[in-house]
Amino acid sequence: MVILGIDPGTKTTGYGVVEKGGGCLLNRAYGDISIKRGQLLSSCLKQIYDRLIGIMKEYEPDVVALEDIFYGKNVKSLVKLAQARGVAILAASHSDIPLYEYTPLEVKKAVVGYGRAEKTQVQHMVKAILSLKETPPPDASDALAIAICHANFSKEVPV
Repeated sequence: MVILGIDPGTKTTGYGVVEKGGGCLLNRAYGDISIKRGQLLSSCLKQIYDRLIGIMKEYEPDVVALEDIFYGKNVKSLVKLAQARGVAILAASHSDIPLYEYTPLEVKKAVVGYGRAEKTQVQHMVKAILSLKETPPPDASDALAIAICHANFSKEVPV
C-alpha cells in the first residue's frame, strides 16, 4: 500500500510518500511545496493543487492521509489552513484516491507514543522509523508522520 501524507499550509505544504509492505515501512519520497511571499491566495492554492496532482500522478498512492484542523487562536490563519486542506481534499478527489484525516494528537501518539510531543521529537522518530539518513524538514516530517500514522492505525471509513 502506498500512502501519501499531507501536512497542509498556505506558506508550506509538506508531503511524504510511504510504502507499507512485508511488515515494514519504506520512504518513497518527501518534500514541501513552498510558496513565495506576496502571492495572491488564489495563486498559492493553485500551485499547491498542481503540485499535489503531479505527486499523485508520479507516486500513484492508494490512499491520502491528511492532518485534520487544529484549533488555534488566530482565526485568519485557521481559515487559510482550511483553504489549503480543501485544495488537498479536492486533489485527492479528482484523482479518485480515498482520503483519511488524523488529528495532530493522533499522529503524534502514533509516531512518538505521546500526543503532546514536540516537533523535533516527531522529526527524530520519523527519521528512525523510516531509517532515513537525514532528518526531513519540519513540514515534510509532519507529512511522513501522518502517512506512518495511517499505515499503523488506518481508520475504517474515508472522508
